[in-house]
Amino acid sequence: MRTAFSAVVWALATLMIVLLVTLPINTRTQLIASILIVGAMTIIKLLNAEGKWRLVALAFGTAMVLRYVYWRTTSTLPPVNQLENFIPGLLVYLAEMYSVLMLGLSLFVVAMPLPPRKIVGKATGRLPTVDVFVPSYNEDEGLLANTLAAARNMDYPADKFTVWLLDDGSTVQKRKSANVADARAAEQRQKALQQLCDDLGVRYLTRERNEHAKAGNLNNGLAHSSGELIAVFDADHAPARDFLLETVHYFENHPKLFLVQTPHFFLNPDPVERNLRTFEKMPSENEMFYGIIQRGLDKWNAAFFCGSAAVLNRKALEVSNGFSGISITEDCETALDLHGLGWHSIYVDRPLIAGLQPATFASFIGQRSRWAQGMMQILRFRFPPLKRGLSFPQRLCYMSSTLFWLFPFPRTIFLFAPLFYLFFDLQIFTSSGGEFLVYSLTYMVVNMLMQNYLYGSFRWPWISELYEYVQTVHLLPAVVSVMLNPRKPTFKVTAKDESVSVSRLSEISRPFFVIFAVLVVAFGMSVYRIYAEPYKADVTLVVGGWNLLNIIIAGCALGVVSERGERQSSRRVRVSRRCEFGIGDRWFTATIEDVSVNGAALQVYNEGFRDFSIQNVGKIRFQPYGDMPISDLPIEIRNFDSIGDVTSIGCRYMPQKATDHRLIADLIFANSAQWTQFQMGRRHNPGLLRGTVWFLGIALYQTTRGLGYLVKDMGRKRPTEEA
Repeated sequence: MRTAFSAVVWALATLMIVLLVTLPINTRTQLIASILIVGAMTIIKLLNAEGKWRLVALAFGTAMVLRYVYWRTTSTLPPVNQLENFIPGLLVYLAEMYSVLMLGLSLFVVAMPLPPRKIVGKATGRLPTVDVFVPSYNEDEGLLANTLAAARNMDYPADKFTVWLLDDGSTVQKRKSANVADARAAEQRQKALQQLCDDLGVRYLTRERNEHAKAGNLNNGLAHSSGELIAVFDADHAPARDFLLETVHYFENHPKLFLVQTPHFFLNPDPVERNLRTFEKMPSENEMFYGIIQRGLDKWNAAFFCGSAAVLNRKALEVSNGFSGISITEDCETALDLHGLGWHSIYVDRPLIAGLQPATFASFIGQRSRWAQGMMQILRFRFPPLKRGLSFPQRLCYMSSTLFWLFPFPRTIFLFAPLFYLFFDLQIFTSSGGEFLVYSLTYMVVNMLMQNYLYGSFRWPWISELYEYVQTVHLLPAVVSVMLNPRKPTFKVTAKDESVSVSRLSEISRPFFVIFAVLVVAFGMSVYRIYAEPYKADVTLVVGGWNLLNIIIAGCALGVVSERGERQSSRRVRVSRRCEFGIGDRWFTATIEDVSVNGAALQVYNEGFRDFSIQNVGKIRFQPYGDMPISDLPIEIRNFDSIGDVTSIGCRYMPQKATDHRLIADLIFANSAQWTQFQMGRRHNPGLLRGTVWFLGIALYQTTRGLGYLVKDMGRKRPTEEA
């Protein structure tokens, strides 16, 4: 009875919304309604009202979006018999409908996401056995040493977990390559990594051939191990000490649980953050996904495997015949298969690993191209809407995750649509300037307000548009390629531990400057048309404003592709940890102020130290978090500066044995609380107005910086060409 009553209420509410959305009203009435609804949403937001009030605000916004869709569908499409106008007009309309569809899916997923799960601290009851997989392909020994040492340092009974290095860079196929240089390099790599694993107490495993990329490597690990659970870490994802204790206990009371996924936290900025210098100020791009979207997916039992920082159930993997490898995104595909087989997933919103992001813009685009192509393969070969075994909410969630990667198509259309009118006088929008402002501007404002409601402090205004634009230029051909030939893409490992030593333009930056130049010419055309055709000034002003918005985003992108030179790829993390600093036979009281994957900064307090001549080498001694004995960590002194009774020292680690790597891992990765503190320190919501002003300022600066890099680059090339 209660269910029937709820159904009637929902049916009546839906009918009322349809009647309101389709109600014929004039432009003035629409303007008044728009002002009232935007005002109501703004007030609710300013009052920080949550719960039902949040849903009320989102419902207001949804009504305005649907009103816009009705107007666009019934009143603005060019006549079909005018193909030169109708075809581009239809493309713009379809791009807008895609955006509305994605907004609707986002509302379903994250309107009321699950709150973060409570920190457990210590697992209780019987602890399962765990195999820890670290798949590797071409990563260097130093990077792997940090990750393997951090994995060995995890707080878990030693007889209950085994760390495995799954080395796909030294397969038998590679060691027997016809290319002698490649064969020797593979042999040397195998010997070095075998020795590293022996020193660290890690199992080393390779295989005959590189088949099915990462999925095949993981499945080979499954075939040679026997742990009840499988923890997976990318080669550059080092776990904190409490990773296993915060994740494995969920499997105890959930026999059908196949996955516990945790977020990916990164020590270094991505190219957008580095070149815009926003890493310490603004949430990273991935935080919207891991901070909000995964919690929303978790509500519908649709949180999926992200390839690393996760624990999986061996029994579930045996049911699905291991990790899926049809697509090049084996993680999401594996989760989709297991969800379809009735297994469950859990998302733990706490950073328990620290990794590295691509440092160069080209590597960043390469990584995103693989993600986009893999998701398109899943859409093509698995097609979530018809996937057997999925619940209806799960189908919607997977559609949201896969369809998102179609964004290069509408983003391209929105970028060039104003040019249809400004250069060719095509009428892609049959409405007056006033109607366009009343409906379209309201839609844009409401859309921005809803995005701010959904993602708040996790995504600042206009940042999504910037990220989508900088990816679109190169992702569009990648997505088209996989659509035409879905089996063509192959798994390409993302470059790790990179650095940009010299400031320069990215090697794939040229299209951005060409597009910016075209948009600037179009802006000049809009000014000319306002002067030459005053009777069309209202429409030209609207289209010119649209083009100006594109110029602002495209100008900011010039700064993104202008690579800033940096000496190191990872940021230093503040730790404030007491230690002793040794040089020669003397020891001094000191504090480790901050650390990175390569070195540390010390503050030495003993007065006698100032009169002691600095040497090139020294050592530090500190109390590890784990049960390791206190040992000396060799360091190389790079610089020092004395102020009063304190001497500041910059040093570089000089690991010589396995214990040294474990001490370095303890310094950097052991304490997961520091990652949470860092994230929380940059999570705040500037609001729509202040965030827009901030973005305009940064876009103006980055435009001039990008053009400056272009001038310098042309100046460097000219003498070479003349010579």
